[in-house]
Amino acid sequence: MFSLKDSVSSTNEPMGAVCVTVKLTNAIDEALVHRGMLNPNLLRACEIEALVDTGAVRTVLPQAIAEELGLRIRGQQIAQFANGTEEPVGLTEPVIIEIDGRETTEATLVTGHTVLIGQTVLETLDLLVDCKNQRLIPNPEHPDHAILRI
Repeated sequence: MFSLKDSVSSTNEPMGAVCVTVKLTNAIDEALVHRGMLNPNLLRACEIEALVDTGAVRTVLPQAIAEELGLRIRGQQIAQFANGTEEPVGLTEPVIIEIDGRETTEATLVTGHTVLIGQTVLETLDLLVDCKNQRLIPNPEHPDHAILRI
């Protein structure tokens, strides 16, 4: 599927994995807390290191994280992996994904052992990958808040 090992660019400068701390929250729990139907102490959320995968379209969670967040698998989605194989994977209820104070909500795919942040989150949060410094940065054109293109 993917490798976390460093690779070498055509200029022989090392390039490695870009990892970020991400906060994941069960969006249904949050809605119930907001409506006064769930004790805030029961809100299921976690912070975890995630790999930014610019080759992935959607966010991917391991089964254990989906279970920790109490996410119901709503259905199946055919996923194509980097090696070209395809298989059905679980599709979750909505998850709130927060990175560097910016947040979005989306259904996630369930497979593998690593949290992957894909393009839909990067686009929605208006974050860019700074490969040289191995980090995510806000779009310099609007660093204070995300701008969504319509």
